[in-house]
Amino acid sequence: MIYRSATLADAPALARLGADTFVAAFGELYTPHDLESFLAEVHNPEAVGGEIAGDECTHRLVEDDGKLVAFCKLRYPTKFGSYTEATNPIELGQLYALPGYTGRGIGAQLMDWALSHARAQGNDAVLLSVYAENFGAQRFYQRHGFAKIADITFKVGDHYDPEYLYELKL
Repeated sequence: MIYRSATLADAPALARLGADTFVAAFGELYTPHDLESFLAEVHNPEAVGGEIAGDECTHRLVEDDGKLVAFCKLRYPTKFGSYTEATNPIELGQLYALPGYTGRGIGAQLMDWALSHARAQGNDAVLLSVYAENFGAQRFYQRHGFAKIADITFKVGDHYDPEYLYELKL
């Protein structure tokens, strides 16, 4: 496995990985229209390329035999700043792996990178949202010290999912 930063050349493959991992985890929850609308907006090469080229997001990629298999994304500033007492929080926007790559320590290594990055940047908390019924992800985040601080929603097309906002104070 190779862990590395994203480059602009990764945008098409990272967009595909983002879409594939989202559909694998949550695709059955949505109507085809809502899912297609969300994927077209969030997981398209232009949007992902804009994030890579911009100043707000930092991506960490995982390659296996030349293929992207997992990633995480940090966003600063976070859109959840009003929910915390932290003065300089950062957001863990996504931490996804393809089916078959979960349970192999990849997520833990990505989380270690994210927390090290946040500390190095002087952030005093990491915030993330997690689907209310994604119990495996909730256990993973709790094992890393995160705790629920709010009930929020996440929009996919015209659909709103119940989500939990988690925080880890650094």
